Amino acid sequence: MRQVLADFSVSISELKKNPTALLTQASGSPIAVLNHNKPAAYLIPAETYEALMDTIEDYELTKLVEERRADKDKAIAVSLDDL
Repeated sequence: MRQVLADFSVSISELKKNPTALLTQASGSPIAVLNHNKPAAYLIPAETYEALMDTIEDYELTKLVEERRADKDKAIAVSLDDL
């Protein structure tokens, strides 16, 4: 059986009845939506999703910086006056 990665869980049927009440009850925590007692989806508040996307973007930018830093020896020196 797959692990449920949330403190709150509901069935799809419960979710259909009153999703707003469930979000309020979870107080911003993720909600596991179960289908036949297995996680089918996770419901998270918009603010949490936006923060997650920002974190992923920061991680990807960090990787890009590290890749470019490794190629520093291939860089060409340029004076600002030459630009």
